Amino acid sequence: MGISSASGYQPLLDRFRRARTDDGLVVLEGFHPLKHALRFGATVIETVTQDPDRLDGLTRSLAPDLVGILGVNATQVPTEVFRQLSPFPPATGVMSLAMRPGPVSLPLGGSAPVILLENPRNHGNVGAAVRVAAAAGAAGVVTTGQHDPWHPSALVGSAGLHFALPVVWLPDIEFGNLPPYLAERKLAAVDPEGEPLGKDTVPADAILAFGTEREGLSRELLNAAQSRIAIPMESGVSSLNLATAVAVVLYAWKLG
Repeated sequence: MGISSASGYQPLLDRFRRARTDDGLVVLEGFHPLKHALRFGATVIETVTQDPDRLDGLTRSLAPDLVGILGVNATQVPTEVFRQLSPFPPATGVMSLAMRPGPVSLPLGGSAPVILLENPRNHGNVGAAVRVAAAAGAAGVVTTGQHDPWHPSALVGSAGLHFALPVVWLPDIEFGNLPPYLAERKLAAVDPEGEPLGKDTVPADAILAFGTEREGLSRELLNAAQSRIAIPMESGVSSLNLATAVAVVLYAWKLG
């Protein structure tokens, strides 16, 4: 493809580039994020694909419930253009733009815990934790710190399951002054000095707080927590991956 041919796709390239810094939009890189976004009611505003026939085959194989919906209005683009839409173009050959959900209030009822990730450092880990939270039926996920949980890489990590539950970014949260929709819950810190995780150690109305593998939770959060929960581990094992830790604690609650 020559430069003159590629220039005809510049408006498309500009839309995808701007979406990465638009608080009202998200970029869905790949088939699975698009699949789950549609299943859970996302407003998808644009889809592009390298190969419409392959996209149809993926839909019929992996998401038959979305046949006639997923990719119906997709725009076919040359491979050279598709590769410019993302730093890491997905192997499934499809990308989309969708509306980002607006601010939400997490459920106040005690039916399921809320997951709080304090200052996570890796978008992929955030996405994997969201995926676990959605699978286990958590009430929502809250993240703090500088990394937006709706970053395209986080959506890849969650396979688009951000749309299955509330995912809220509170970069400047004060743990001694929680927002109203969190204040009535019990803040439980997942910390090595806590009570060993067991059948009845995770209350349904908890905010389960997880820190980073290297630094753990902040002193501010630990001081504000009403309880601490420890994941039992063999001697010499110092930590678990963030999403693995979330899975262990959430399923102890779910299956307990």
